Amino acid sequence: MPSISEKGKRMPASPIRKLVPFAEQAKQKGIKVYHLNIGQPDIKTPEVALNAVKNNNLEVIEYSHSAGNLSYRKKLALYYHSVGIEVQPENMIITNGGSEAVLFALMSCMDEGDEIIIPEPYYANYNGFAIQSGLVVKPIVSSIKNNFALPPIEEFEKIITPKTKGIIICNPNNPTGYLYSQQELEQLAHLVKKYDLYLFADEVYREFCYDGAKHFSAMNLKGIEDHVVMLDSVSKRYSMCGVRVGALVSRNCEVIQTALKFAQARLCPPAYGQIAAEAAVDTPKWYFDEVHKEYTERRNLMVSMLNQMPGVYCPMPKGAFYVVASFPIDNSDKFCEWLLTSFEYKKQTVMMAPASGFYSDPSLGVNECRLAYVLKKEDIQNAMETLAEALKVYPGRIN
Repeated sequence: MPSISEKGKRMPASPIRKLVPFAEQAKQKGIKVYHLNIGQPDIKTPEVALNAVKNNNLEVIEYSHSAGNLSYRKKLALYYHSVGIEVQPENMIITNGGSEAVLFALMSCMDEGDEIIIPEPYYANYNGFAIQSGLVVKPIVSSIKNNFALPPIEEFEKIITPKTKGIIICNPNNPTGYLYSQQELEQLAHLVKKYDLYLFADEVYREFCYDGAKHFSAMNLKGIEDHVVMLDSVSKRYSMCGVRVGALVSRNCEVIQTALKFAQARLCPPAYGQIAAEAAVDTPKWYFDEVHKEYTERRNLMVSMLNQMPGVYCPMPKGAFYVVASFPIDNSDKFCEWLLTSFEYKKQTVMMAPASGFYSDPSLGVNECRLAYVLKKEDIQNAMETLAEALKVYPGRIN
């Protein structure tokens, strides 16, 4: 039998999705599973986007431009202007979701064997994108003890080598919900300029900032304009993950020209996804006001209930819609599987993402889990009550 590629063997399973078979088995037994494992909001997609797809009169669904429809790129540029990011349609490549934007950015800017620094815990798929691109991830650990703030710049400098070509940040952060401040980003900018690095800024959760905190885009850092590659998506902003439309944005013309070649190789982004995304730019302000209020309440409820559980600690995140919490357990992978295979409370259980998959060294997340507050408050209340009961009887509990 032919062998599988070494690259294929190194590709990690998603910590967010790998427990799905156990969840399906639980559902077959009549158990309600609260999905806190994945960033799939239950917020309704804006009507303006839904109607654009329902009411379009296309007779032929054609290929679009490989960089994305010009009409959408013009509209997207207007959106960026509205949030203080001055870019033009020629500064962007529309991609098949934010995932493809990350992959195109890495392949356009870095060579096989190059090193990329990522503060961890980090979005697990960065590992997969790095493996696909032949890159070496150099993690730098942030700690739940200081709410996952950016590690000191001196720690970054300790691991920079001649092979280091870039840094990835996700702001607000997935999985931790931490919001990097302008001061923290300016410290990174100094480092990027000093060592002539790329700064890849995943800003998918830009709209989700709480307690009066404001998002500062890496695109607005002074003196490193040609070093910054922003990665974006409509999935979370408009609660339409399934349209698979993202964007790679940079003022570095050479990066855009190179990314376009990768875009041409995969032909084009999705036609209906672009129709929905273009229309979504006209989403009224009241939609975001309501969403912001709802997520704030969900966050407050989840964090409060988690911290009331004996032995549990959960920082209060300033952005996105995730938390990473530490639990009095022996192993987060075992605990999350046990919840789905061996536990129920009132015919309910909870699905979380083990944080081990968000670290390069799984042992660093051995007692941590990521939870997404993407369900309505009633479901979060029930899920947290269920989780509290589970912790009382989990056989691997550590007191």
